[in-house]
Amino acid sequence: MIIVPVKEGENIEKCLKKFKRKYEKTGVIKELRRRQQFNEPSQVRRKRMEHAIYVQHLKENAAE
Repeated sequence: MIIVPVKEGENIEKCLKKFKRKYEKTGVIKELRRRQQFNEPSQVRRKRMEHAIYVQHLKENAAE
């Protein structure tokens, strides 16, 4: 449970901004979005391999 202490006379928008920041730090939204779509382990491995190849090509081209 997220608790945001509100001082007397403090602006509501400022309190909402604090709440949103704390909420983002918990990672609830990221976890929810990650769980909405199931990826098979083979798909995850393929994506990681493609990304590794892409990064390797970038590093090779930067050296030239």
